[in-house]
Amino acid sequence: MGVIAGRSRVATRYGIVAASQPLAARAGVQMLERGGSAVDAAIAANAVLGVVEPQSNGIGGDLFAIVYDARSRALHGLNASGWTPRGLSAEALTSRGVTAMPSSGIHTVTVPGAVAGWDALRTRLGRLPLADLLAPAITYAAEGFPVSDVIAAHWGSLAGRLAAEPDAARTYLPGGRPPRAGEVFRNQDLAASLSAIAKGGAAAMYEGPLAEAIVAASRARGGAMTKDDLREFAPEWVAPISTTYRGWTVHELPPNTQGLAALLMLDLMEQFPLAQFGFQTARTLHVMIEAKKLAYADMLRHVGDPRFGTAPIGALLGKAAAKARAMRIDPRRAAADVQPSSLAGLTTSVGADTVYLCAIDKDGNIASLIQSIYEGFGAAIVPPGTGFALHNRGALFTLDADHPNVLAPRKRPLHTIIPAFMQNDDVRIGFGIMGGFNQAQAHAQFVSNVVDFGLDIQQALEAGRFTKPTFAGTDVYVEALVPEPVRAKLSALGHDVVTVPPRTGTFGHGQAVMDDGRGVHFGASEPRHDGAAIPEAPPLP
Repeated sequence: MGVIAGRSRVATRYGIVAASQPLAARAGVQMLERGGSAVDAAIAANAVLGVVEPQSNGIGGDLFAIVYDARSRALHGLNASGWTPRGLSAEALTSRGVTAMPSSGIHTVTVPGAVAGWDALRTRLGRLPLADLLAPAITYAAEGFPVSDVIAAHWGSLAGRLAAEPDAARTYLPGGRPPRAGEVFRNQDLAASLSAIAKGGAAAMYEGPLAEAIVAASRARGGAMTKDDLREFAPEWVAPISTTYRGWTVHELPPNTQGLAALLMLDLMEQFPLAQFGFQTARTLHVMIEAKKLAYADMLRHVGDPRFGTAPIGALLGKAAAKARAMRIDPRRAAADVQPSSLAGLTTSVGADTVYLCAIDKDGNIASLIQSIYEGFGAAIVPPGTGFALHNRGALFTLDADHPNVLAPRKRPLHTIIPAFMQNDDVRIGFGIMGGFNQAQAHAQFVSNVVDFGLDIQQALEAGRFTKPTFAGTDVYVEALVPEPVRAKLSALGHDVVTVPPRTGTFGHGQAVMDDGRGVHFGASEPRHDGAAIPEAPPLP
């Protein structure tokens, strides 16, 4: 296909951890080398990422995971996204004159689900104690670490957001400015918070002094969070949803995530002979972009917290429905206005404020995990003395009373963050590409790269991508890695193409691990970030 990856994929018969920062990946590998499972490795890597990449994730945010258990050959899904306070509703905001869901501020802060997610994962599928899993993160927070290049640039771009909140500034702007690449950053408050969780488990986050600090920060800003909102929260084990794509089965998590959009997009793409159209030709990319519009229109119309109403997943996911829906794709012209299927209130985000990581252990267990505080440093609200920022995930609610994603008490918002998994017979791949509403469309491109065009997992991540940053119109961002003649032909088809330089955060960044079904494991981490895929070493004699 003419694709030359900047890196080779990692190959071993032992385990691999792939993450957006090497210190985090190495922490996960340490757990594998102690006899831990892929889940143990993922938790340890995630905890370190909350220290070294704090603008994108941390214990103030939410978590989702798909885990493949090699012994039982079962696939498990975990939804550890938090709910709104009982005292917060659309009516409560509109009565104060608020006409649209705020994009930040205390009313966008939902219960942080990540720590409860760690506890659920470790209890069911882990092997090591929580204190072991958090030890690397505690060390990096207490002793400090050199800030890596891409993270430093992103951190620096958010200085104004941090400066507006005194506690956030004290935590993340040492000496009054963000740390530069290579400078050592320490977070003693976060080390103490993680130490409390290592000792007391999830209860330390949801019932003890950390919970009191979260509630106090909310109360000081007129928020509705209470101790009961935190103490009564629990994550939910869910069955992944799936579709088939040319012989492969692709799994995502059900609502309240946007995973449905990736599957709908693949169902539409399957109606066209993309392999015949060719890799990154205008015909292929045109189909994908138009499929994105149709899939996202349905996702946005129907997805909300399933505890408040069920999305018609069965009606939307089906080859007959996809065949009929695909007839709306005009091969000669980009559509400017796409309506949901005949069976609102959101803005898009393609930012880099999420982390995705994955791990495979020597036994073939795979953990596909994603964690986020949504926008850069979340709500930029740091409960005093805790060292972590609270997320603003509630910004994705709508105040439209007729929409399934309307703000309501104890409700989880539509979530952009999605882990993924795909398999064909004994070949299994855990993968993900973060970046707001970029994610589902990036997942579909990755799957097509592997299935339609035979790319390996490193090539599939590195290949040039597109992302459509809005839900209407013909605008689309296309990476300069896609050849200029192809971009010109897309423009001729009516796409308003914005060319973006290679290797930026516009298109997200991802990781993947793979079991080839014959005992060889592969790992990949793309060069749009600081990350790495690091293999486990065999035990020394």
